[in-house]
Amino acid sequence: MDVPDPVVLIVDGETFSARADVQQPGAWHMDWVSVPNPGYGFTTRRSDQQLESRAELEKGVRSFLAEIDVNGTGYLSD
Repeated sequence: MDVPDPVVLIVDGETFSARADVQQPGAWHMDWVSVPNPGYGFTTRRSDQQLESRAELEKGVRSFLAEIDVNGTGYLSD
């Protein structure tokens, strides 16, 4: 399987670098580049192991951002 190059996504003013995982087909690691917490982000994976489209990746980022405590820690809310 060809692994795509990393993709830069700018969603709601936040920048993420998305990279496919060669060890887990269908998984993408989403590194939050514009956050003050280096190395913070999340991983998403389709159960059918297909690569996600750009629109699916952006939807995942929006869902992730909706859970962030933006006025406090900058991490996922409890």
